[in-house]
Amino acid sequence: MKQRNAGAYILLTVLGIIWILPLLWIILISFREEPGAYTSYFFPKSYTVNNYVKLLQRGQQFDFVRWFFNTLTVAIFSCIGSTAMVLAVSFALSRLKFRMKKPMMNIALILGMFPAFMSMLAVYYILKGMNLLQQPLVSLTLFYIAGAGLSYYIAKGFFDTIPRSVDESAYLDGATKSQIFFKITLPLSKPIIVYTVLTSFMTPWIDYIFPSIICGTDYDNYTVALGMFRMLEREFISTYYTQFAAGAVLVSIPIGLLFIIMQRFYVEGVTGGSVKE
Repeated sequence: MKQRNAGAYILLTVLGIIWILPLLWIILISFREEPGAYTSYFFPKSYTVNNYVKLLQRGQQFDFVRWFFNTLTVAIFSCIGSTAMVLAVSFALSRLKFRMKKPMMNIALILGMFPAFMSMLAVYYILKGMNLLQQPLVSLTLFYIAGAGLSYYIAKGFFDTIPRSVDESAYLDGATKSQIFFKITLPLSKPIIVYTVLTSFMTPWIDYIFPSIICGTDYDNYTVALGMFRMLEREFISTYYTQFAAGAVLVSIPIGLLFIIMQRFYVEGVTGGSVKE
């Protein structure tokens, strides 16, 4: 038994090292003083913070600060809207009975299996018809919120695990469906709320395809994914690769902070129970 546990610990340690190596590597590159995208050694020969200083300077060819706040703005509003959309759709599909419920769920499930970029052209012309292409950040926010409803199945599966007897007890006490949703279901659903918030907040930071279509050559409205990819183009990569690494580290900060903040609610939700007062 001890040998089996020792083997498991060794395996987990190896996997942990493999997982953390890329993170360590990108952090080291962000502090590397030697320019260029490739070096024959792992640890830098000299360290500097100039990569961060140059990256955060305004008026540069690559305005990372503007891109960062563009993405942060889109992430915050799309996170709020997407979370509300997913929870509302999931609760309706889990608790309400109406015609065409199962066909709608099947259609949404099938549509969710297709890559999102397949609908990009149609979405582009819809936004163009609504005269929203002049406001790329608004278009991105609306796109993320509108498409969030298709990811209902995880939250719905969680709502299905909440006993219906809790709802029935609340109905007997005179509660409405909205009161049950806000006062009973949501307090019991902290883990899935945390999951939905994190995934919806991360999407604008990592999405490249749709911003590249919507923003085009509108440099001032780039997101970090689109802007930082420009640093990796052939004519810039040797000069800006270390700044690209610094940007990758900075991008992880808001996501990491959100995870740390939301982790407490996740633990409370897992350890909590449904108690009828």
